[in-house]
Amino acid sequence: MPEHVSVYQLLGMTLLALVGVAWAIGLAVMLRRGRREAALWRSGQALPALPHQRQTGPGHESVELTPAEEDAFAGLVRQLDGGR
Repeated sequence: MPEHVSVYQLLGMTLLALVGVAWAIGLAVMLRRGRREAALWRSGQALPALPHQRQTGPGHESVELTPAEEDAFAGLVRQLDGGR
C-alpha cells in the first residue's frame, strides 16, 4: 500500500469499483430483458398488461329533445355555420 494513500481512500475506491461493476451488470440485464420483450412485441403477441380491445364500437344512443331544445340546437347550428 502506498504511504500517501489512506485506508479510507483505498476503501472508497474499492467500493466505487464494486458499485460500478454492479451497475454494469444490472444495465446489461435490463438491456437483454428489453430486447427479449421487443422481440415478443414484434412477433404480434398481445401485451398482457393491456385490456382486451373490442372489435366493434358502442351501440347508438339517442335522446329525445323537447321542441324548445330542438329550436335552441337549430339556432346554435346556424350560428356555428355562419348564418347560411
